Amino acid sequence: MPRIALKVDVDTLRGTLEGVPALLRMLARRELRATFLFSLGPDHTGRALKRIFRPGFLAKVRRTSVGSNYGLKTLLYGTLLPGPDIGRRAAEPMRASWRAGHEVGVHTWDHVLWQDYVARRDRDWTRRQLQLAVQRFGDIFGRPPEVHGAAGWQMNDHAYELEQELGFSLASDGRGDAPFLPRVGERVLDVPQLPTTLPTLDELIGVDGLHAGNVAEHLLRLSLDGRDHVFTLHAELEGGQLAPVFEQLLQGWQDAGMRLGTLGAYAASLDLRSLPVRRVGMGTVPGRSGSLAVALAAD
Repeated sequence: MPRIALKVDVDTLRGTLEGVPALLRMLARRELRATFLFSLGPDHTGRALKRIFRPGFLAKVRRTSVGSNYGLKTLLYGTLLPGPDIGRRAAEPMRASWRAGHEVGVHTWDHVLWQDYVARRDRDWTRRQLQLAVQRFGDIFGRPPEVHGAAGWQMNDHAYELEQELGFSLASDGRGDAPFLPRVGERVLDVPQLPTTLPTLDELIGVDGLHAGNVAEHLLRLSLDGRDHVFTLHAELEGGQLAPVFEQLLQGWQDAGMRLGTLGAYAASLDLRSLPVRRVGMGTVPGRSGSLAVALAAD
């Protein structure tokens, strides 16, 4: 049977303290494992509001109830309120996910900083951000990270190369339709990419008549196509107000006999040596504002 890899992006302090424990309880009831990718440095979520001038961002804010999902306090971090250090304030929920048998990895150091700037930054800037995250991950878990999933699906060529240099064995940094090995310039890298293949709930809700009451049914139809998929959820959403929707998805996938698990388990089912080689670039995805990392045509 096809697989659904469950990738949990944890963006904020609130998501780590509240959303992660909620998701752990939900997954434990079904004896499921997921990959949790953590933001490990300062929570500067409030600075993201400057994206209001980006095409499509304001419409997304309105239809996905950003204020109620993230909370007023979180939306002030980095502006009227200082940005709290997530790794120092919320290390225990991170460790709890590991103790419960879930896969853990790096999402980012500073989510807003990476998402807004990495596409235009040089190798030294990119290395510094990744090293900060890797070091903090080691402080929390006592071992180096093996999995990376870029904040906001934002990358540059240096970041792909640095994943290999820093010892990551698996990444899910962008959007695409199937696993591949990335080519940067003339170099084929060894760190396989398992891109997000399904739309996220916040990309679907509020579009074409979809809402919290019917979006699970729609997403199930998309995912039950006989192919393997990577589904990205967010601790702040599926671990909060959209928890009932995620429960419906899990039930639907289990009823259909889908194998649900981690990115690592998905990678272990593949012949990594035979993966296609694809270049990576920037593109757009319906329901999400701006450009993000996408897999380009196979070589």
